[in-house]
Order: sequence, then structure tokens, then C-alpha cells
Amino acid sequence: MSQLPQAPLATRDVWRGGELARSGAWRAALGPDEIAELRAARAAAVASGRPMAQWRLQDFPLPRLAPRIAEWLRELGEGRGFVLLRGFPVREHSQEECAEIYFGLGLQLGTPVPQNPEGDLLGHVRDTGIAPAPGVRLYKTRAEQDFHTDGSDLVGLFCLRSGRSGGVSRIASFPAIFNEILATRPELVPTLFAPFPHDHHGQQPAGQKPWFELPICHFAGGRLRSFFLPWYIRDSQRFPEAPRLCPAQLACVEAIEKLANDPRFHLDMHFEPGDIQWLRNASILHKRTAYEDWEEPERKRHLLRLWLRSSAAAGAAPELREGIASAR
Repeated sequence: MSQLPQAPLATRDVWRGGELARSGAWRAALGPDEIAELRAARAAAVASGRPMAQWRLQDFPLPRLAPRIAEWLRELGEGRGFVLLRGFPVREHSQEECAEIYFGLGLQLGTPVPQNPEGDLLGHVRDTGIAPAPGVRLYKTRAEQDFHTDGSDLVGLFCLRSGRSGGVSRIASFPAIFNEILATRPELVPTLFAPFPHDHHGQQPAGQKPWFELPICHFAGGRLRSFFLPWYIRDSQRFPEAPRLCPAQLACVEAIEKLANDPRFHLDMHFEPGDIQWLRNASILHKRTAYEDWEEPERKRHLLRLWLRSSAAAGAAPELREGIASAR
């Protein structure tokens, strides 16, 4: 078990959404010269002849943007744990061009890792028409997706098209939620650092059991790091051989969900086409509200997703850094 804190956390990733909503410091706008550089870098990478999945950092040169990218990485790794970039003109580019520019930008922040057993490095978040059910990845539906973290150091979303209504990206600081639990339910803190059973949802490596164990919290490098997939925890109970969830474990999951959904703690982002969001999974819980989509196929909500391994913003447990336990 990791060391247990005796006092509230005071790192920069402790924040409350109600306070940040009044600040624009977490938004960054891309300027015309920077957009032009992204276009030129894409052209250089395409000219290399390598497929996008095999691009290297040097294939996508961004000398003008480099200082700002370093600033974003510091904010992700040492600061509040998230950044929202605005202003990329998606309507002036094809979907393929947008995907290539986004992938190249992601290379500046980390190394793309698979998001599913098929090994996809670039995910498409959109409604496929299937209904939510056990084993169905929720990002393929219009249903609400409650607060969770993903199995990578960084997760990024690039909005190509927004839906008709809803689909709000809602994020919360896990360290701030931890501080509240420490202050109001201190008896739960030891349980947060003990292993919880999780359902693999059929994505376990060959020969492994269909569930795994990880704590929600651990300390590394003097920082609190979190891993939270509540439906994976609850669904583990379908396996008789998996450890049974005790009352304290259930209380931990319920407390985190209740606090994250409290307007005092979370921050809402309404994605517009061209918005790019980066989150550090070890610090930030995220969810998406349910949404209504457009009828016309060419107008339907569509986001691109990257999972990145990043030494500058590390946080995922070793078992998760290759996307073994991917979130729905």
C-alpha cells in the first residue's frame, strides 16, 4: 500500500471547477502563423513517405510552436493537469488532413499508444447507432459516460464537429476530490490505496484472468496519482472468483462519483469545431454528458482521440500504459 497523506494536498492540480470557470487561463488560442506551421509540418511528414502511424517526432517539425508546446506540457505535468486549445480551422481541411495534423501535434507531447485490442492509435468518438450494453464502448453511443480516467498518461480529444445539443466535456480534479474525502470521510482513505477488482471487459491478454486488481490511488514522485473506472469496478462482481467489494470500497466509489458530479468541483467545456483538449489522467477525472445529434450524416458529432505515453506527464500505472484496460 502506498503511503497515506496526513495533510491536504497542495499541488497545483488541486482546483475546483467553480473557481476555474471564471478564469480563461486554461484556454490557449492558436494563431495564424502557428496554424500555417502545423500545415507545413503535415506536408513534411506526408512527404516522408511513411504511414501516419509510423511518423517520428522529427518528421513533424514545429520550431515556432515548440516554446508553447513546452508550456502546455509543463501545465499538464506540473500544473492544473489540462489544457484546451482553440482556433484550428477544421472546415478548411479534410478529415484526413485534420487527423494527420492532430497526430503530429500529439507526437510533440508523447508517444501514441493503442486504445483497443485492435491496436488503433487514433480513435473516432462518434455515435455508431448501437445501444449501451455490457461490453459496448460508450464512446460509440450518445449515452452519458460518467467520470473516469483512461489507461494512458495523457488523453486528447479533437472536435471536428459538435452535436446538436449536450455532449458537454466535464472534468474534475481528483486531488481536490481526495482532499474533500480526507476532510469529511478520513476512514475511507486507506481503502483508496488498497487494490480494487476491475473487469477486463474481454480485453485481457491471452491466458490471463478476466479481471485485474489496482488501487484507485497511489503516490509516485511525491504526487497523488489516480486510476478510476467505476463501472469496471462494479462489473468485476460478475466473476465469482473476483474479490467481493466490501462496504468501504463501495463507499469510496460512491463518494468520488458524488463529489465529481458536484458543480462546486467540476468544470464544463462545450466543444466547438477546432477545439483540442489535453488531460493528464493521473490528475483529471473526465466524463461526457448525453447528447442529441444531427440527422444529416455530414453534420454528426465527431471527435478524434489520442492516448499518449509521456514522461513529462507520467501517471498511468505500468499495467495500463499500453492501453490494456481501456475506458469505454
